[in-house]
Amino acid sequence: MKGIVFLGNKKLELQNFDDPTPGPDDVILEIQASGMCGSDLKFYRANAGPSSLGLGGDDKPVIAGHEPCGIIVEIGSNVPKNLFYKGMRVMQHHYQGCGTCVHCSTGWQQLCDEGVKAVFGVTGHGAHAKYMKCPVSTIVPLRDDISFIAGAAISCGTGTAWGALDRLDLRASQTIAIFGMGPVGLSAVMLAHRMGAKVIALDTNIKRLDRSLEFGADIAINPEKSDDVLKEIKDLTNGLGVHASIDASSSPVARSNSVKCVRTWGKACFVGEGGDVTLDVSNDLLRRQVTLIGSWTFSKHGQAECANFVAEKNVNVDKLFTHTWSLDNAKEAYELFDLQSDGKGVFVPS
Repeated sequence: MKGIVFLGNKKLELQNFDDPTPGPDDVILEIQASGMCGSDLKFYRANAGPSSLGLGGDDKPVIAGHEPCGIIVEIGSNVPKNLFYKGMRVMQHHYQGCGTCVHCSTGWQQLCDEGVKAVFGVTGHGAHAKYMKCPVSTIVPLRDDISFIAGAAISCGTGTAWGALDRLDLRASQTIAIFGMGPVGLSAVMLAHRMGAKVIALDTNIKRLDRSLEFGADIAINPEKSDDVLKEIKDLTNGLGVHASIDASSSPVARSNSVKCVRTWGKACFVGEGGDVTLDVSNDLLRRQVTLIGSWTFSKHGQAECANFVAEKNVNVDKLFTHTWSLDNAKEAYELFDLQSDGKGVFVPS
C-alpha cells in the first residue's frame, strides 16, 4: 500500500509500505476518511529530516495522519469477538499508553503514567494510507448515523473542542467567546450553539469569520477591525463579560484577551498548542476569581460522548470539510492546507 510520509521542510512523499497484519491485540482498519489537522503542519513544516519524525527516531518513515476513521477488516487472536468484528465502523483514539494505569484505564492514554508508547501519525503509523494497524484498546465504535468524515473530525479537532467545552461545563444560559476559527474553533462554535449557549466568534481571517456565522455564531468580531475587543465583548454582555472562553488560536494576544474577557467567576480554556501568554495574575485572575483551564484533546470516553451528541443534536460536522483528496494529491493538499486560509481537508484513501 502507499502512505503519506512527511520529510520536513514542507516536503512529503507517497511511499510504499507492506499491508499491515494484526498482532494478537490489534485490528486492521480499512481507512475511509483521514482528516488533516493543524498540528500536522508542525511536522510538515519541520526543519528536520525523517529521524525527528520517524518510528522511535531511527530514521524509519512513519505514515502521517492522526484522525482515523474506517472499517475493521482484520482482527487479532486476542481481540474479543463479541465487541469487535469485521465490517464494524470505528474511529480511533490516536494515543497508546500502558493500558493499565489510572489514566489509561479511564480513557486518557495520552496521560499514561508509563509514558505514551505511540502517537499514531507521529511516532506510529497513521491513517494517511489505505490500511492502518491499531491496538484494539484505541478503538471507538462509530454510529451508523455519523459519516466517516465526521468520525475523522471527531477523532481529533472536533473532539478537542468537545473536551474544552466539557471542562468549561458550558450551560445553555451562558455566553462564550471563542478565539480562532480554524477547525477546532468552528467545531466549538457548532457544539456550543447546539448546547444552547450564545456564541461570540473572533478571528482576523474574514473567510473563516464569515463561516462561523454559518456554523451558529451569534456575533462575529474581527479584532483587527475593532477599536477595543474587550470593550466590545463587555458591551455585548451588559458590561459583565462572557461566562466562558476558549482560545484555539495560539496567539499570545488572543490568549490574553480570552482570559480578560470573562466576567468575575468566569472560566477561560486554552486549547491552542505552543507559545506563551502574559497576564497580570492579580488583576486578570486572582481578584476576579477566574478559573484558567488547559485542555489537551479528549479521552476515549469523551470521543464517544462527542459522537453521540453530534448524532443526537444533528450537528453537521461534515460542513467543516471544504476539500476531499486522494492520496495521490497529497502534495497539492498540504500546500493548500499550509496556507491556513480555508476549511478542513480530508483524505479518502479507499
